[in-house]
Amino acid sequence: MFIIASDHGGLELKEAIKVSLAERKITVRDLGTMNSDSVDYPDYASKVARAITHGEAEKGILICGTGIGMSIAANKFPGVRAALITDEFTARMSKEHNNANIIVMGGRVLSPEQASAMVSVWLDATFEGGRHQRRLEKISEIEEDVRQGRI
Repeated sequence: MFIIASDHGGLELKEAIKVSLAERKITVRDLGTMNSDSVDYPDYASKVARAITHGEAEKGILICGTGIGMSIAANKFPGVRAALITDEFTARMSKEHNNANIIVMGGRVLSPEQASAMVSVWLDATFEGGRHQRRLEKISEIEEDVRQGRI
């Protein structure tokens, strides 16, 4: 399953991305927000990140004003690799090198066309494995050390 969420600062961009995903025949579950009323981004980052952590979704997209807050909040969850992407290069690298399972964007930073192109690049990219897998395993070890209170 593919999921998406935004705060009020990312609502417009979220709606545009949903259209581009539908054009690719990708079904997406929208976890909010559904209107432009002010909301707190950690609430929406948590919804998506929790779904990834619990295996309820494989990929997600988060959007707030800059993408920074959503990135910080989502990466608190075990197994989440939320990457703030700013262009097509960072979108591609987030998958090829980091196997990001969530991408995060700024609704006040990107146009709908830029964001849609970045999502396409991310979806079409392939994780390279190898030395990059070794690095992801080290991140998982850090997560486990934190869970066990060793850090």
